[in-house]
Amino acid sequence: MGSFERRFLGLVIDWALASLISLVIGTYGAAGNFVTLGIFAALQVVFIALLSGSFGHVCVGLRVVPVRGGYVGVWRPIVRTVLLCIVVPVLIHAKDGRALHDAVAGTVLVRR
Repeated sequence: MGSFERRFLGLVIDWALASLISLVIGTYGAAGNFVTLGIFAALQVVFIALLSGSFGHVCVGLRVVPVRGGYVGVWRPIVRTVLLCIVVPVLIHAKDGRALHDAVAGTVLVRR
């Protein structure tokens, strides 16, 4: 599994990218917080479905894979991202070390 440091750095990179896009389209700031969150969520779903990892994950050498193997699909990134955006499930961990958003989606974040 990916280390906490790599996962956190990947999250920071993803949020910075979403903030940059929000700034470019003119919605960055207090009124655009939900727009930035929406951009972040959209980037998560698209990149995980296409590249098996978000932009930040790819940059730090991580990827999202289903626990049972195979292609991550589309529904797993959606479930995982919705729970990630709620924040609380990220703070709750299962016995195997996966965060709740990964456990519910049936995924695990591993090194490439």
